[in-house]
Amino acid sequence: MRILVVNWLDRENPFAGGAEIHLHETFSRMVQLGHEVTLLTSGWNGCAARVDLDGINVHRTGARYTFSFAAAAYYLRHFSHQSFDVVVEDLNKVPLFTPCWTRSRIVLLVHHLFGLTAFEEAGLPIASATWLLERPIPWVFSDTPTIAVSESTKKDLVKRGLHPEQIKVIPNGIDLDWYTPHPNHARSADPTILYLGRLKKYKRVDLLLHAVDKLTQQGVEVTLKIAGTGDDLRRLESLCIKLGITNQVDFMGYVSEERKLELLRTCWLHAVTSSKEGWGISCLESSACGTPTVASDSPGLRESVVSGETGLLVPHGDQQELTLAIGSLLSDHQAREKMGRRARRFAERYSWDNSARAMEDFLARLVAQ
Repeated sequence: MRILVVNWLDRENPFAGGAEIHLHETFSRMVQLGHEVTLLTSGWNGCAARVDLDGINVHRTGARYTFSFAAAAYYLRHFSHQSFDVVVEDLNKVPLFTPCWTRSRIVLLVHHLFGLTAFEEAGLPIASATWLLERPIPWVFSDTPTIAVSESTKKDLVKRGLHPEQIKVIPNGIDLDWYTPHPNHARSADPTILYLGRLKKYKRVDLLLHAVDKLTQQGVEVTLKIAGTGDDLRRLESLCIKLGITNQVDFMGYVSEERKLELLRTCWLHAVTSSKEGWGISCLESSACGTPTVASDSPGLRESVVSGETGLLVPHGDQQELTLAIGSLLSDHQAREKMGRRARRFAERYSWDNSARAMEDFLARLVAQ
């Protein structure tokens, strides 16, 4: 198959996140399976306009906030005469409305929609624009075969007006050969919680800071390691100072894949408190390393964490329950180890190879119609 993927970012973009990892891991494997994959995406200052990423032919045009217009223009100028078997719109920010500017067969791939949570993340103008741009999705994509990365995302799409019959759930995967428990089952000497991900308001890392504050007040020794960068960093640093927990919180910034693996293997707990995720990929990575997760009972996260088995889910925003859950696991070595073993078995159900094969099967069936 000749496949065109359209997404705001590619893996090398400085703003890339989990959705871009999903795109790259899935479609680079599609290349290995013998398919031709082209990615149309945005650029940034100093980037190459054309690049090959593990066999994916990447075309960059426009910038972060102009891509929706630049993508349509670039397609009409360079791709409209080409015979792609399918165009995949990877929707993980706001829709690009590909049915309005291409006649090719289209598949919509959805991680999650923001809805009202956009107002937690951005100022009123951007949040309002995001909310408004999501409104036409049921009409523009009414007859478009759709892939959701989780049942939570599928439910959201159906609630908005898409037909359940048009939506196929293909979960994310991970590299199970890379993400493995520590060969010696070693953990850090001191109780350590790990947050791994971008620092965005909707990720609600502030809930973890307040939990650390409460635990410290109770005499619990704990360190929170925050691995990631983002535009919420300054607010979180200021909150640490206000709470007086700067000695208990380590803002690590960007970490390499090797360091990330070490952190996932050696921390006592992984924690994520987002208000919404498409699929909690860091939860799955943590599980593969034999580390339990404490997470908000939010869309996406409730599918990547099995409460009582691979970790604990708490009502989103419930500071008391979050603090209790973290404290209970930090104090119970046996429970952590038991959950860690179950978490690894749970993670073994998911791999990028399985995701790619499911994607190939879905697209091939569509093209054959």
